[in-house]
Amino acid sequence: MGPDAVLDSAYSWRRLALSLAIAVIGNAGMWASILVLPDMQEEFGLARSDASLPYTFTMFGYAFGNLLIGRIVDRFGVTVALSAAALTIAAGFSLAASTGSFWLVCLLQLVIGLGTAASFGPLVADVSLWFLKRRGIAVGIAASGNYLSGAIWPVLLAGVLAEGGWRAAYLALAAISLAGMIPLALFLRRRLPLEAVAISDAASAARARATGIPPLTLMLMLGLAGVACCVAMSMPQVHIVSLCIDLGYGPAAGGQMLSLMLVGGVASRIASGFIADRLGGVRTLLIGSVLQGLALLLYLPSDALTSLYVVSLVFGLSQGGIVPSYAVIVREYMPAREAGSRTGFVIMGTILGMALGGWMSGWIYDVTGSYHWAFLNGIAWNVLNIAIMVTVLLRGRPRAVPA
Repeated sequence: MGPDAVLDSAYSWRRLALSLAIAVIGNAGMWASILVLPDMQEEFGLARSDASLPYTFTMFGYAFGNLLIGRIVDRFGVTVALSAAALTIAAGFSLAASTGSFWLVCLLQLVIGLGTAASFGPLVADVSLWFLKRRGIAVGIAASGNYLSGAIWPVLLAGVLAEGGWRAAYLALAAISLAGMIPLALFLRRRLPLEAVAISDAASAARARATGIPPLTLMLMLGLAGVACCVAMSMPQVHIVSLCIDLGYGPAAGGQMLSLMLVGGVASRIASGFIADRLGGVRTLLIGSVLQGLALLLYLPSDALTSLYVVSLVFGLSQGGIVPSYAVIVREYMPAREAGSRTGFVIMGTILGMALGGWMSGWIYDVTGSYHWAFLNGIAWNVLNIAIMVTVLLRGRPRAVPA
């Protein structure tokens, strides 16, 4: 089999399927603190902004982990990174479930976020190496594991939460991480042949030369855009359960809206993958950013139960493809040997945006007594993201380059 036959091959698609399964399991750590936010707030007697801190710590760990583990993947391969991450996640969940200190819970959420990161940016970067013509849809599918995880685990853990509380749910997630991630990661030990790397890099280098934007400049612009888009994205994702409680609809309705939002996000990520294979990552990201801003506007007049369900679905369908588009852009313009670290840096920006936005929305709620201004804050950050991506599009519009 020639090196060009390795890319987009049957093995590439089998590897993608395994990566998706790992992502569904491994990303549970990102959503767990959102699911248990009301229980923690009640148990520890916290203000809404303080109750949001476990999520913020999770996302800081998640952000740093995308950068750190991305470099580990570049050097040692994805199997080593995922196996170490599973041990880290299990330790974090187990220790958090056994402590009575809220601040120790926050620090352990940092550890959980660090391990969870392996199942997003670094795993998506690894998937991107095995595709060229169908890279957009492959990245979209791999990144969908993050949202599938958020849609599935609230449903699967509902009974555990009702019977044993958040501590029992954390112990269950610790066991599931060990039993699921490590065996699956062992099937990903194969490394991409150097000849296939050269073919992929030749296409990336040609596109980079055509744009005239230095790789470092593009990476920094994408990182800033990632912060802006995800400050906006975090408002509904982090606070939808609390919003529903405030409106008298209860946490169950909020959990269902979050699941609906994330299911819509899965569909959006897959659709965006198809679009990226035709229009490129920059245009696809810009389309998603504009749609996300429009969806956020729809939340402002919505406080009836039915309208919130509808808007949550619209929001998920609008914004799901944004973050995977960053990974597509990185691979379109940057070399394969740096895929993990470059993708990790940009994804780190998106996660920092989620962390900042999750806390910021809670703080605005505490100051104003409602989420109205928090939604307006998200819309403003979304405008910044659009401005950056328009700049990238206008400066970096490439001439026609053969794939």
